[in-house]
Amino acid sequence: MNVPVYIVTGSSRGIGAATAKRLAARGARVLINYSTDRAAAESTASACERLGGETRIVQGDIGDDAACRALARVALESWGRIDGLVNNAATTSRVNFFDLDGLTLEEFVRVLSTNVVGTFSMTRAALPALRESSGSVVNVSSDVAFTGAGSSLPYNASKGAINAMTKALARAGAPNVRVNAVCPGVVATNWMAHALGENSFEQFREETISRTPLQKIATPDDIAAAIVWLLDAPMVTGELVPIDGGVRLLPIPTTTPPPANGPGTPSEETK
Repeated sequence: MNVPVYIVTGSSRGIGAATAKRLAARGARVLINYSTDRAAAESTASACERLGGETRIVQGDIGDDAACRALARVALESWGRIDGLVNNAATTSRVNFFDLDGLTLEEFVRVLSTNVVGTFSMTRAALPALRESSGSVVNVSSDVAFTGAGSSLPYNASKGAINAMTKALARAGAPNVRVNAVCPGVVATNWMAHALGENSFEQFREETISRTPLQKIATPDDIAAAIVWLLDAPMVTGELVPIDGGVRLLPIPTTTPPPANGPGTPSEETK
């Protein structure tokens, strides 16, 4: 029996770590990737192994094409196959969203180099092995690609590019490789708190909860659950899946629905 092998980029913490743990709990082999925090990656790997998975830890900035190729090579040398890739690693900018003059070209390119080029490079590196296994790719995007918001302007632009690239890669990978993306709303992670600042994040968190139909924000494990489902979903490709508690359904529905065929409700004949 072939034990499935997954690469999860940016998996030392947050959504990436939660995804790695879910996969490990199914007995999978998981390549843990980190950029700077070795201790966090080791903590994730230990948790995965306690859950029944097997791991390798590889340092690498996915903005570097050579690092992406190295991740794929280690997975293949260790386990001989790649069944799934989760492109989770990302960065943002601390430059104010509306301060266009304060946003240097170098800073803009830095964010897109990791978030967009890195996602492409990692997918390209893993694609031959994914074709052999009829595997799948899940990109971690964001609902800011639909709203024009986000922690920074280059971050927003990068997620819009990832959404478009997800559909293009789904075409390029077919028929053997499926490519989808999850688009989380607000997620309670240290990364988000660091990006916005602790006080700003807490205020943003409470405001979001108050206007979200499900009256809560996602945890990393909520997003990981959707990622793992998409890795397995055999007839789903090229999809962008919002995971936002229904926040884009605003306004929040009332408990008493409007009467059928009332004002603004088309009759059966006019639909």
